[in-house]
Amino acid sequence: MSDVLTQLGDILEQRKEATAEKSYVASLHAKGLNKILEKIGEEATETIIAAKDAESTGDTQDLVYETADLWFHTLVALSHLGVRPEAVVNELASRFAMSGLEEKASRTEQK
Repeated sequence: MSDVLTQLGDILEQRKEATAEKSYVASLHAKGLNKILEKIGEEATETIIAAKDAESTGDTQDLVYETADLWFHTLVALSHLGVRPEAVVNELASRFAMSGLEEKASRTEQK
């Protein structure tokens, strides 16, 4: 799975250099972080609705599609801020050594 994220990270970096007329990602970067964050908000809402629909219908196809959109736009935001997808994968991997409750407590203690 991380190979896909690495490849996508590479593509997102390349698209930063493209013209906004030829690349959706470049157009998002040109519009700035606020536009990218707006797209994340839209996709998060669509993901929530799809999850609620999936619970009642049992059909998860839209949920998977909307989650992919949400992840994609989140990766665009990370790229915009100079963060590679591997940083998130590494953070998730570091959490395997502790329970979710321990991890949450460690964040509270660090603040």
